[in-house]
Amino acid sequence: MSIRIGILGYGNLGRGVECAAAQNPDMELKAVFTRRKPEDLKIWSKTAKVVSASELENWRDKLDVLILCGGSATDLPEQTPECARYFNVVDSFDTHARIPEHFAAVDAAAKESGKVAVISVGWDPGLFSLNRLYANAILPEGKDYTFWGRGVSQGHSDAVRRVPGVKDARQYTIPVESALDAVRAGKNPELSTREKHTRECFVVLEEGADAAKVEQEIKTMPNYFSDYDTTVHFITEEEMKRDHSALPHGGFVLRSGVTGREKEHHHLIEYTLKLDSNPEFTSSVLVAYARAAYRMAQEGMSGCKTAFDIAPAYLSPKSGEELRASML
Repeated sequence: MSIRIGILGYGNLGRGVECAAAQNPDMELKAVFTRRKPEDLKIWSKTAKVVSASELENWRDKLDVLILCGGSATDLPEQTPECARYFNVVDSFDTHARIPEHFAAVDAAAKESGKVAVISVGWDPGLFSLNRLYANAILPEGKDYTFWGRGVSQGHSDAVRRVPGVKDARQYTIPVESALDAVRAGKNPELSTREKHTRECFVVLEEGADAAKVEQEIKTMPNYFSDYDTTVHFITEEEMKRDHSALPHGGFVLRSGVTGREKEHHHLIEYTLKLDSNPEFTSSVLVAYARAAYRMAQEGMSGCKTAFDIAPAYLSPKSGEELRASML
């Protein structure tokens, strides 16, 4: 039996989920829910329906998992707890500083409804989070380092686009190469947030917008830009389309640690991702965790879960026997 999937939101992430679901034979996309006029939205799938988001509740018995593809700035804090009242859900909420409060709100809703809600899964938070946890458990004496980019951050770009006066925007996260080199060399540097990354924004303004005011609001935005050296470039729509239409990303998780009675042996754990398409890769992670949400719900679990709470075997379409024979 196929896992019946719904998508809420059809931007870059929603389109990626549609493609990822098609690559998984145990998934069936049933519906795409949109705040736009359904008749104006054209999707790739030939069998899924396009439905107004206002009709979500009517689908509560027709879907096994609803994948939420809105932004972390304003959409998911409201959508995830609300949708967890009716569906097993998965989201990619990525505002790290607000994950505890998001978890609490979603957990309360999911426990009340008896649903499974998986939050903050993508590559960071998500896969990078797991690698930080594994490395800390293995090398208890050491230091963690995470570097993102160079690439387009979907969440940060979305946050910039919501600034009044902004018509379109892309935000690039850029590692400071000297800091990354020092970590790889085993120097274990003490690095502030500002010393690890810079941020670069390319912005198309609405007609009549105050560029200085927009730049100031971007640079002082808490949780996104206030702790970084941020450069803002104002460009035309033509330049945006020509130079910034792709959505690459990636990054590195490292832990440098020591073992031995005299702490004489040094070790470096490094996990790397290089992504042609940030949203398509994130979508693929969401779909794998949708499978996990379905399986946990089938086993009678409920409440909010993160990547830390979900056994790896729940992500794979293979049985335990197949995994032990082919991957262990």
